Amino acid sequence: MAKRQPVRTCVACREGKPKNEMLRVVRTPEGEVFIDRTGKAAGRGAYICDRPECLRKCVKNRLFDRVFKEKLSDETYAGLGDANERGA
Repeated sequence: MAKRQPVRTCVACREGKPKNEMLRVVRTPEGEVFIDRTGKAAGRGAYICDRPECLRKCVKNRLFDRVFKEKLSDETYAGLGDANERGA
């Protein structure tokens, strides 16, 4: 029998998808925020669809501020967009 894949909800479009089809954005205990492509980095995670429009919506509406319960800097949001374009 095949192993079931956990489902996560995108913070931008609110669509549920298997965890392996999503991008995880993590805030480490030290306060660093980055895209975690492995899904295993320590810290609080938030999931978004692997689509540019979902990341743009998160940046435009500053959705990660609410998710991480902390106001993130403009540089952090810009870094997330740059990292996703580079595929980091």
